[in-house]
Amino acid sequence: MIATRTRLDRFISRETGINRRDVRAMLAQGRIVVDGEVAHDIQQIIHQFSRVSVDGEILQDNQPCYIMLNKPAGVVSATKDKQHKTVIDLIGSTNGVDRDSLHIAGRLDFNSTGLLLLTNDGRWSRNLSLPENNVTKSYRVELEEPVTEKYIEAFAQGFYFEYEDITTQPAELRIVSERVAEVDITDGRYHQIKRMFGRFQNKVLVLHRYAVGTLQLDPALEPGEYRELSSNEMTTISETISINTT
Repeated sequence: MIATRTRLDRFISRETGINRRDVRAMLAQGRIVVDGEVAHDIQQIIHQFSRVSVDGEILQDNQPCYIMLNKPAGVVSATKDKQHKTVIDLIGSTNGVDRDSLHIAGRLDFNSTGLLLLTNDGRWSRNLSLPENNVTKSYRVELEEPVTEKYIEAFAQGFYFEYEDITTQPAELRIVSERVAEVDITDGRYHQIKRMFGRFQNKVLVLHRYAVGTLQLDPALEPGEYRELSSNEMTTISETISINTT
């Protein structure tokens, strides 16, 4: 699988060892097919999900994969870890996609739970995290001390984090009960929600993410379970983000 977009002649040369000058002749002979069409332009752009064949032999036929996982506590949001189980360890075979090709689109802390997205599509995950796309992440938070109305205004104003020298984007806080709140944020700084409540000396006991943009965690998924996103879910989240195809 290629990590970035590349020209057709460079791709063919790398995958076959054929000199790039000879690729032009192969194109003229109609020997190269890209996504079901005979290729003619050596400058045609190939990406990781382009289906490419030469003389009927498939050089690349990767399938995109988009997974929703209900992350349990005590699992690391990483692809590899020497000490702890990772979210990749929870994933089995998914339509023939190699789980080692998956990466995480927006991490959760070790003890945090809820909606985690995994994919092998770097453009899709990158656009989910682009600041200008303002993708909202929604959390349910259980706290040690009561939440009051003053939290709402403070979260809406944002918090200055001296270590990073940044001020967080305005966040929406909704009081659910005395010690339970829902929080929507568009940025995702290190331990951001815990640090925001920490300004009130209020310890976060449980942090659960239930939505990313328009994607809601499937209530049928038990902790540790996962499924691929439906076509409708892909359509709605694609309306939230701008896929960069350049």
